Amino acid sequence: MNRPASLLELFLVFSRLALHGFGGVLPWAQRVLVDERRWLSREDFVELLAFGQLMPGPNVCNLALMAGDRWFGWRGAVVALAGMLTFPAVIVLSIAVAYDRFAEIAWLQRAVSAMAAVAAGLLLATAVRLGQGFAGRWRWLAFGAAAFAGIAVLRLPMAWVLAAVAPVAIGLAWIAERPRDAANDVPGADTGGSGR
Repeated sequence: MNRPASLLELFLVFSRLALHGFGGVLPWAQRVLVDERRWLSREDFVELLAFGQLMPGPNVCNLALMAGDRWFGWRGAVVALAGMLTFPAVIVLSIAVAYDRFAEIAWLQRAVSAMAAVAAGLLLATAVRLGQGFAGRWRWLAFGAAAFAGIAVLRLPMAWVLAAVAPVAIGLAWIAERPRDAANDVPGADTGGSGR
């Protein structure tokens, strides 16, 4: 795995991510951080994203904070978050002022609807790519399906769904890992000795 050479590079890469993120930064974040820069493995990216989803606030901002902290401590966290927020904040404020003045224009309303469809497609493509990282661990995707069904189909509050699904998933993952940990604790089990 590579790592950013400096705080400036970290800022510029996260700024680039944010500026490419029309309709959502997540597809670009995975492409740049995992595929292009190789700063994170796919498993690391999914892990950080999962933690980011569970914490309050935008998941990509949480991802930026955790990734920046991984490489440069608290300074990296601040710089990565600044990269994610600085230019988009300026652009969004400018667009908000303009949209307030021109919101009644019919072609602009159609353009906004089209951008929403593009954003949904990008999100779906990202979900499929992230799911590919679960090769050999497909049984855990059942929890993702349960969360999707609870939130999107049954329209339950996300906090309720997470409160129900997350503890079960964590408990089952802990149980699944226990036999391996227990085998490593047996005297002589990993040394090839007789244990006598």
